Amino acid sequence: MEINTQRTRQEKPSWFKSSVENIKRDKHLLLMFLPIFCYYIIFHYIPMGGAIIAFKHFRPGQGAYGGEWVGLKWFIQFFNSTFAPRIIRNTILISLYSIVFGFPVPILFAICVTEIKNSKFKRTVQTVSYMPHFISTVVLVGMITSFFTLGDSGIINNGIEKLIGKRIDFLLNPKWFRPLYVGSGIWQSFGFNSIIYIAAITGIDPSLYEAGKMDGISKFKEVIYITIPLIAPTIIILFILRLGSIMSVGFEKVFLMYNPSVYETADVISTYVYRKGIESNNYSYAGAVGLFNSIVNFIFVFVANYICKDNLDASLW
Repeated sequence: MEINTQRTRQEKPSWFKSSVENIKRDKHLLLMFLPIFCYYIIFHYIPMGGAIIAFKHFRPGQGAYGGEWVGLKWFIQFFNSTFAPRIIRNTILISLYSIVFGFPVPILFAICVTEIKNSKFKRTVQTVSYMPHFISTVVLVGMITSFFTLGDSGIINNGIEKLIGKRIDFLLNPKWFRPLYVGSGIWQSFGFNSIIYIAAITGIDPSLYEAGKMDGISKFKEVIYITIPLIAPTIIILFILRLGSIMSVGFEKVFLMYNPSVYETADVISTYVYRKGIESNNYSYAGAVGLFNSIVNFIFVFVANYICKDNLDASLW
């Protein structure tokens, strides 16, 4: 009886055994995942400790945990500033325009691509659509500047002048900044973003389409009643993730595209943080604005996930 008791104590729990077996089985996949894991730990999770400077009067050389504790001083100063409403409005509007006009494009493109029967032409279309994604932000903004410039080298303005006899100053007019930013972003990313949707559509059971054809449904109804409902979980998850970055408009592209004449519609939180933190050396103030930005993003993800889970039965957690 004592021997059986000792043997039972020495035996490893079942969850431990299964975990070890899973690690041995998937060791190559885990090794591939290791660099990504290290990247997020080093560059995303460890720096979270530095967010404390948003509540301190930080000075270089004192460290993140040095300096005088000032509480919510920088947050109050930000919300009382004249720039807060403008940069929050611009950030949200640019993100909303990108979602409203840009999010459906990869889905529609993926549906169209999967309907192409000629495999050679299909691969060509996919390859061409992926190419803009690999253009650097600097080159992309250079292309925008070259195409939309007011000078004689502006291809777009040359065409507009022939049509209406008048050139438009796209780059210095505040009302054109958002269309240029959102439009160029859609063109650059729709092909690459469609990869996930194409994979989801490819995974749909072909017998469902065959049954639809036997029932005599049109191609449009086939997409509405078969394709979209079956890829809906993928769409919802990607939509929730997109909402998580609604307050995070890309710094590089805005910084390269904007100038003082378009600050009214172009100045966003990331560029404001750069000006206050790097150019003005007010690191605590910039840290407070950046922390506010992250909190709002988290709230958007949490609320969107709750709504989707409660109503659509699909969520991240």
